[in-house]
Amino acid sequence: MTTKYRYKLYYGGRAGGKSYAFADSLLFLGRMNKLLIACMREVQESIKDSVHKLLSDRIDWYELSDYKVLQNKIINAVTGTEFIFKGLSDKSAQNIKSLEGVDIVWLEEAQKISKQSWDVLNPTIRKTGSEIWISMNRETENDPVWQAVALHPDERTLVVKVNYTDNPFCPEEMTYLAEKCKNENPRDYEHIWLGAPLSQGNNRLIAQNCVYRAAKNTVFAENSPLIIGLDVARFGDDNTVFCFRRGRKCLRFESYHGLDNVEVANRATFFIKTYNPVRLFIDAGGVGGGVADILFDRGFKRIVKPVMFASKAIADDRYHNRRAEMWDELREWLCGEQNVSLPDDDSLFSELCSVGKKYDSRGRLLLEEKDEIKKRLGRSPDKADALALTFAAPVYETGMQTEIPDNSWESIFRTETGNSNNEW
Repeated sequence: MTTKYRYKLYYGGRAGGKSYAFADSLLFLGRMNKLLIACMREVQESIKDSVHKLLSDRIDWYELSDYKVLQNKIINAVTGTEFIFKGLSDKSAQNIKSLEGVDIVWLEEAQKISKQSWDVLNPTIRKTGSEIWISMNRETENDPVWQAVALHPDERTLVVKVNYTDNPFCPEEMTYLAEKCKNENPRDYEHIWLGAPLSQGNNRLIAQNCVYRAAKNTVFAENSPLIIGLDVARFGDDNTVFCFRRGRKCLRFESYHGLDNVEVANRATFFIKTYNPVRLFIDAGGVGGGVADILFDRGFKRIVKPVMFASKAIADDRYHNRRAEMWDELREWLCGEQNVSLPDDDSLFSELCSVGKKYDSRGRLLLEEKDEIKKRLGRSPDKADALALTFAAPVYETGMQTEIPDNSWESIFRTETGNSNNEW
């Protein structure tokens, strides 16, 4: 919280600890320097509507005797820091003028702030080095503050997603309630506890109920051939992820951070020699192509199959590119009549349910750009992409042909079966 940004936006579901973290950080910053801190929300009819009580409780908890709690403000007797509490809907000239010298604004429940209020507040906070701290549980895709700050963040904007699973101090009772909601009403769980906006369902490729159903299923797939999907990290904050799938069961993921191409190839070599997969599909865009070249040199050309997400789809009349095609194969696998199984993994769930869909000028399926997903999630959907890679091409089940000729293994399946989702 000490690094300077113009905007610091923390969002997510209930019990993530956002308000407590903001309150604690502001109280301790106020002990280091003289600050004017405005705690604001859209409507504040009385001090009871504000975070005044939360700050007072944290002062008592930490026994911060240098703070003096007054009826309508909180003052630090040593540094002179002052906390004031206001409602944004009161746009009187005096109310706005009193904000011009503010060092930090804390917008609590920012999902309720109107565009009109934001447009007045933002340019009013003009002091050199001033910051706007935003805590919110998103309501819709079109929340005005989210649209203004988080949709296209720049280098002076910090956007962080925080849920109860990220909170080491989350009360046991809240965890119980979250897990109960997860089992009984996955759609509500996604919004209430994971911070998903209410309107996301209609433009998402994969429905939430398909994902949560798969997490509850028990599927035995020991006789199915092993397929590995490898999504190689492109940037410093992305992860390299291996996904292991046998037929109707996604077994597990292995994630690594900061590996170079040789280290990734070494891990892939170990998995190939240890587990004997039929295929290892690798995202060959960017640095992934270098990993594929190393694996080819090591003699794994019949197992390792490079895939370019942006390349032409096999079913070019239906899909804008291979990425859309693989993800739609994944969707059909998850939402089809046969039971399938996923690991119980909240990060995987949010990634699978986060990808938006649209259609290009030819009516072909086109997916939301990965960078846009990353902005919204706060991370790249590496696990979901690794799982999607396992659907780059069909693989025959044990008891039938386990190898498909290299020169025709995709085209034979597409033209002779007429089905892009069979798992033989």
